[in-house]
Amino acid sequence: MRSAYLLATLLPLTLAAQPTLTQETLHNRPAYVLSNGTIRVSILSGGGHIAEVRFLSRDPARAINPMRIPHYPTIDPQTYNPAKHDSLYGDSSHRWLSSGYMGHLLNFPVFGPPSSDSEIRNGLGNHGEAPIVEWKLTNSTTTPNAVTLDLEAELRRTHFRVGRRFTLKANATAIHIAEWVENLEPYDRPINWMQHATFGPPFAEPGKMFMDTDATRGALAGAGAEFKWPELSNASARPFQPEPNSGRYIAWQLDPARQEHWFTMYNSNHPVLIGYLFPAKDNPWLGDWQENQRNTTLPWNGKVIARGIEFGSTPYAEGLRKSVERGKMFETAAFRWIEGYERLRTEFTIFLTEIPSDFRGAAKVTRNTGAIEIEEAGSSRRFSSQNP
Repeated sequence: MRSAYLLATLLPLTLAAQPTLTQETLHNRPAYVLSNGTIRVSILSGGGHIAEVRFLSRDPARAINPMRIPHYPTIDPQTYNPAKHDSLYGDSSHRWLSSGYMGHLLNFPVFGPPSSDSEIRNGLGNHGEAPIVEWKLTNSTTTPNAVTLDLEAELRRTHFRVGRRFTLKANATAIHIAEWVENLEPYDRPINWMQHATFGPPFAEPGKMFMDTDATRGALAGAGAEFKWPELSNASARPFQPEPNSGRYIAWQLDPARQEHWFTMYNSNHPVLIGYLFPAKDNPWLGDWQENQRNTTLPWNGKVIARGIEFGSTPYAEGLRKSVERGKMFETAAFRWIEGYERLRTEFTIFLTEIPSDFRGAAKVTRNTGAIEIEEAGSSRRFSSQNP
């Protein structure tokens, strides 16, 4: 495994390669790996987390994986045994998620904590059931033009089924994810449906990491004051906060005039930008969660540095009941409904591009034929991610 991994990083970037799908071990966890010789994307079967999205390159700075990899060992969360694992991950409702948390996860059907002690006793934890169950392979195809991977998960406690199709095309520096959720009950239900893209060191670095997005206005959790993007009361919302032992969460309303929303993230010390494009109709909200060694509980122990960008149906990670009680924020719904036996679908694209050391940030991101275009703020320069 190690020799194969090193060989992949040494492949010349100009060498065209047929897309491939392999089953490997990533940080001691089973993973499905999609590669096209230019980028590599790894998805964990435990929790379905997207744990790796990076360039294949000789240059370590260019080959950086922006996704958060915890400083502590993780497990496949469906194997959690309280007698064995509570001493490692704590005994709170966050323990199941903490045990397997890595990179991008699906928060469904809840965003935030359980709504009651009874839910916790019944085995429901933070951010819903989707990120703590096994995601199983249902289909895959590999051709000279593209590789696809279909994964599904049964949410037995909450009676939903979820699935994703990953598509990586030859020569692309972007991966497309088509996602669906299905209500296995005959009655309509409220849901939270959020993507949680979490970035970690060395890419996530206080004072060095910057986000750009098409947000319009937002509010700091617990404070209530309203801000206009990107200005806070006394600072810009773009950089990862530099203060140690601190954290914050800001809910941003994305531009309602757009058909497709976006955000980008980069570190001024690395030549890589990662970004997301996603449909506006499914994702009115974007949350910017920042953790800089504030949380001292197990297994975080005051060591976690992370920035999580959550986009979807709900402004705050406050749990399903509270989001229903909130109803709306900024005249926009704070949750959504799924009808009895209904299957809802959405999609998003993750893209990478190389940037210069003097990059000023993204002013606009658009999807064009064959490419995703990034307009630099304050200049006429344009950068692109290949998406054939």
